Amino acid sequence: MPYADISDLPASVRSHLPHHAQEIYLAAFNNAWEEYAERENHEVLAHKVAWSAVKKQYEKVGKEWVRK
Repeated sequence: MPYADISDLPASVRSHLPHHAQEIYLAAFNNAWEEYAERENHEVLAHKVAWSAVKKQYEKVGKEWVRK
């Protein structure tokens, strides 16, 4: 189901990504959730889309996610 707020994101996302990256993840996930609602495994697809959106603006350096 779509996330209403950043605080609703999975703990693995909240504990690893900076606030702005979490906002990107939230927006991308919710958009993908609606776009792929009719597909099987749409939740998995929505998470993949969200991570892809984050990776366009952030990269992992060591254990930290930093802006490109």
